[in-house]
Amino acid sequence: MKTITWNKENTTALITMDNGENRHNPDFLYAMLKVFDEIEADPATTAVVLASRDPKYWSLGIDLEWITGALGNGQKQTVRDFMYDLNRLSARILTFPLPVIAAIGGHTFGDGAMLAMACDFRFMKADRGFFCFPEVDINIPFLPSMLEIIRKAIPGYALEEFILSGRKIPAAELAEHHVIIEACADEEEMLKTAMDYARSFTKGRAIFAEHKKRLHKGILDMMEQQDPAYIEPLILTA
Repeated sequence: MKTITWNKENTTALITMDNGENRHNPDFLYAMLKVFDEIEADPATTAVVLASRDPKYWSLGIDLEWITGALGNGQKQTVRDFMYDLNRLSARILTFPLPVIAAIGGHTFGDGAMLAMACDFRFMKADRGFFCFPEVDINIPFLPSMLEIIRKAIPGYALEEFILSGRKIPAAELAEHHVIIEACADEEEMLKTAMDYARSFTKGRAIFAEHKKRLHKGILDMMEQQDPAYIEPLILTA
């Protein structure tokens, strides 16, 4: 059974995460990168919406059971490769030549929140689900580039409080801080609104990609120049 699928509605690609909590592990990253390759190969696609089939969860981030098991089995290089692949996925979205719009339909925690921040635009349903950076409570520090990804989407006056408190933030508050474009009433309205927004984009791929590359150059440079100092020795806990 595929955990990530996509279909096209007119010229918009709808990616659906379909594995419950949609935890991030090597299989998840492989599937997601493959889907983005397939979408880019279709020249008729003009925008992407990223959603979850589960009404409760959008994504709860890193698969902690997988990563602790891998470390317990001495698979350190596997974990390093996974961390680099997390960056590969973020970089893929940050430089993707089409708008990538997160339709956040449930709880979005940790690296799931990071995935949403990497997207260009975000919508979220207001009737169920919270956004949260729990890293401060589970003793996991952010990589330098992860903090930059958060900074691109969350205004500075709110960023520190979100990160240092680890509290659960509802959609209405995210809308107040312009982290999301709109807090929608429910799942149906959220997906329709996100899809309608996606259909409003008919930009040329080359210029769209170039804008994104220049906008996010600092993040991309940080992935290459600073993150390895934390990934190579596996500094994954505080």
